Amino acid sequence: MPVNLTPNAIEMINGGDVNLKPLVQVLDIKQMGSAQERFRLLVSDSVLTQHAMLGTQLNDRVKTGLVKKGSVIQLIDYICSQVQNRKIIVVLNLETIIPDCEIIGNPKMVSDAPAQKALPHTNSMQSSTVGYNNPSSQSHGSNMHSIRPALSSQNHGGNMQSFRPTSSTQNQGSKMRSFQPALGAQNYGNDVQSFRPTVQPPYQPPPSYRNHGAVMKNEAPARIIAINALNPYQGRWAIKARITAKGDLRRYNNARGDGKVFSFDLLDSDGGEIRVTCFNAVVDRFYDVVEVGKVYLISKGSLKPAQKNFNHLKNDWEIFLEATSTVDLCPEEDGSIPQQQFSFKPISEIEIAENNSIFDVIGVVISVNPSVPILRKNGMETQRRILNLKDGSGWTVELTLWGDFCNKEGQKLQEMVDSGFFPILAVKAGKVSDFNGKSLGTISSTQLFINPDIPEAHAAKDWFDRGGRDVASMSISKDIAQGGPKNEVRKTVSQVKLEGLGRSDKPDWATVRASVSFIKTDTFCYTACPLMIGDRQCNKKVTRSGNSRWQCDRCNQEFDDCDYRYLLQVQIQDHTGLIWATAFQESGEEILGYPAKELYLLKYESNDDTRFADIIRSRLFYQYLFKLKIKEEMYGDERRVKITIFKADEVSYSSESRYMLDLISKVRTY
Repeated sequence: MPVNLTPNAIEMINGGDVNLKPLVQVLDIKQMGSAQERFRLLVSDSVLTQHAMLGTQLNDRVKTGLVKKGSVIQLIDYICSQVQNRKIIVVLNLETIIPDCEIIGNPKMVSDAPAQKALPHTNSMQSSTVGYNNPSSQSHGSNMHSIRPALSSQNHGGNMQSFRPTSSTQNQGSKMRSFQPALGAQNYGNDVQSFRPTVQPPYQPPPSYRNHGAVMKNEAPARIIAINALNPYQGRWAIKARITAKGDLRRYNNARGDGKVFSFDLLDSDGGEIRVTCFNAVVDRFYDVVEVGKVYLISKGSLKPAQKNFNHLKNDWEIFLEATSTVDLCPEEDGSIPQQQFSFKPISEIEIAENNSIFDVIGVVISVNPSVPILRKNGMETQRRILNLKDGSGWTVELTLWGDFCNKEGQKLQEMVDSGFFPILAVKAGKVSDFNGKSLGTISSTQLFINPDIPEAHAAKDWFDRGGRDVASMSISKDIAQGGPKNEVRKTVSQVKLEGLGRSDKPDWATVRASVSFIKTDTFCYTACPLMIGDRQCNKKVTRSGNSRWQCDRCNQEFDDCDYRYLLQVQIQDHTGLIWATAFQESGEEILGYPAKELYLLKYESNDDTRFADIIRSRLFYQYLFKLKIKEEMYGDERRVKITIFKADEVSYSSESRYMLDLISKVRTY
């Protein structure tokens, strides 16, 4: 079947025509890069060929065979960009007209084509170019030929000779003689002679070309394109999108100095998402400008590969705003852009998900634990709150809230559950953890939506009210206590001893519901150094110096007052046995209910042994949920298993009842 490609399509595209929608043929396809899959095409209009980059959103056209060598395609949406001093066509949208066709014409690369075409001529006139400083040459008349000289001569009239070294040559009339300097004598017609002059013309240097700046600046607004069509080969672009998430302002320090950074996520009407990042001075321009939920027009940013370790969005690129970037608020609300976009998966799929993967889930909150302080590895304290989600897949999952999530959404959820109301919670961008079973946790880009007005939330609510509340469910967190702290495997005291916990390279963690049966009081606390080392307190043991001041051997300093920190040796027991464990400052206060300094002064300064003994006895045989760290350590030449009480929570009977009911449902299932 004969096919007519669009004539001069390559030249017109290179000239800036983006509305042509030409028919071209694919001569070659090459996959570029390994980290990110892209395809480069060689397209032809039957005369010229040009390289083109295919937008990543069109990769499936190549993989499915819709676009291959020989295919005739129509370029629907495209731009021509300058990349490394050569032009390349970036194809954003196309249609396949003929999937397979023979090569049409004998096309050549656009760089191999002649630089310019011959000038038009009349009456058998010919023109050619000689030298490098060649102004125009014209000949008028019949049977005459003109060669463009480096200098010029003019002849008017008949049988006349003249020589004038100017910059143009004109011959009018017949039987004229033209002198052409710096060229050999050539005869191109009857009675026309050409002589080499005997006098050399004066030297004229070649013209000097100077850059006087752009003649005209393109002030036309950038064309709005879809987020999924963005790629680094585009010169001018703009996107219209809604901000769905905004990160906190973070400060950093590296080899190049101090800095600050924040980022926000965008969503457009086509469902495309992308992250935008700002650094330093750009942060000052835009941090207070952008608001979650508003629609903005953004342009003049640079695209770089997305860092998938920190960016969960389904986009290979990330926008970095610069000094010339613009972020303009759209005054009118755009209903075509959704407020948020979810990709919900059932809780049961978390069990087979990879560690650190990102999930969107929705379910009913069936239990919420109180918020507790946690000391991070860097010495900074943060908050943690645990809750459990249940959905129609028949599974429950533990969700750990960190930081501000504990006091905002977490506190609201706890008040609702304590009042007997079970809310629906949608989690966007929760991070999967596989330590001792699968669970979810919040990260900086996580968003929580309580009772959202979306179809999935209404469906979950209807399922729970119609009997889902009483449906027995399995926890993908395995033996983790329902409603209990994260990654705490339930054990009895006898299991801790008989299963050989703590004898591996890493410590084992277990949660034991037990009572305190005995507390050693002879060395229940110690005097500690109050000085700060960086962002952490020293806490090393201090002693009295000769002048009655406290001295720290580690800090090599003296001071008037010291701190008092717990170092409790306690015996805990349940119905299966008893073990000894050590409780330090935080867990010691949770067990005794008093600061270490107050009991120290009561015992050693006031010498009120009766009051001290009453306080100790009042704390015996109270039930706690102990989080234990179990690790084998060397004591001299002997290896011993050391058990440390990391956390001591008073038993919540409602949460414990739900846990026991869950155990009963598991027994029935098996």
